[in-house]
Amino acid sequence: MTVAVDFAPDPQDQRVLRFTGELTLARLGDLPDRLNDYDGPVDRVDLSGIDRMDTVGAYIVHRFAATRDAPIEGVGTDNRQLLDQVASADQPVVQKPKPLPAFFRVLDELGTGTVLAFRSFVGLLGFLGATVLAFGSVLRHPSRFRFNATVQRFEVVGVSALPIIGLMSFLIGVVIAQQGAVQLRQFGAEVFTINLIGRITLRELGVLMTAIMVAGRSGSAFAAQLGTMKLTEEIDAMRTIGVSPMEALVVPRTLAAVLMMPLLGFYASIVAIIGGGLLCWTTLDIPPVTYIQRLREVVPITDLYVGMIKAPVFGLIIAVSGCFQGMQVESDAEQVGLRTTSAVVQAIFLVIVLDAFFAVFFERIGWI
Repeated sequence: MTVAVDFAPDPQDQRVLRFTGELTLARLGDLPDRLNDYDGPVDRVDLSGIDRMDTVGAYIVHRFAATRDAPIEGVGTDNRQLLDQVASADQPVVQKPKPLPAFFRVLDELGTGTVLAFRSFVGLLGFLGATVLAFGSVLRHPSRFRFNATVQRFEVVGVSALPIIGLMSFLIGVVIAQQGAVQLRQFGAEVFTINLIGRITLRELGVLMTAIMVAGRSGSAFAAQLGTMKLTEEIDAMRTIGVSPMEALVVPRTLAAVLMMPLLGFYASIVAIIGGGLLCWTTLDIPPVTYIQRLREVVPITDLYVGMIKAPVFGLIIAVSGCFQGMQVESDAEQVGLRTTSAVVQAIFLVIVLDAFFAVFFERIGWI
């Protein structure tokens, strides 16, 4: 039955708009145009004759009654709920503010980025403190230490990374030797290429490039694993059954990264030295025996100490950054990817900053 509209006065001399039939999209016909064309007074809207009403019909009645400030009467319980929902959803559209000038937009983005970076840094410090407390709790209660999980992390962080780190380090050694020889040849000092290879690989590049590789490989894996567990509420389930996520998930990963980084850094330095020695042998005609003897003469043992001191600190930063970002996942799967990216960027940035700090510190104490 098509909806019908009757404009008529009631016994109290009020102009009443009565609807009969079905107020549905299929039955409306020209009702919206008729209501728009009507410019007379309306005191009340009567829906007692309506058999059925959908959202479109409720919106048309609500808009008409709202523009005429007329109450709606004769509405059943279901239709009243529908009209209330339509009324609550009928909000004015907020106009988009005018864009700021380019200079102020740049300042706004810089300020927002600075605040976010500061909050992230503060959160990372807090997470580092929580990790230290978790280590202390495990030391007080050795039965909580998850040996199997830690050994598995050793394999993931260390053993599985040997091929890619070895290849990267070998090529870096070759590049350093080749570029150093090209530059030193101008002064007839190709022999000092050995000095360059030995000192820069043991002191800086061996550990630094390994840390960057571990951050991209293991740090991202930590963030993705913990983020997925957070998203599927596995971490909440662990807390419910009385298992500390910090002790069960963060401690094994952090311990594996801290212990494996010195080994990986030393391995990377040796492979880089081998790569540089191979190029010196084939290009500069420096035999391996001379190459090794020269390394022993020009590379102080403090260079090895510097690399081995930095390595566990870098491992700690990488593991804590990855676990921290993974624990921040909250709403949806997209957060996992965003937090994984943030973990890698944060870890690499902090590693480079700490490397610069270590360079100044060791220079001040005479380890140069």
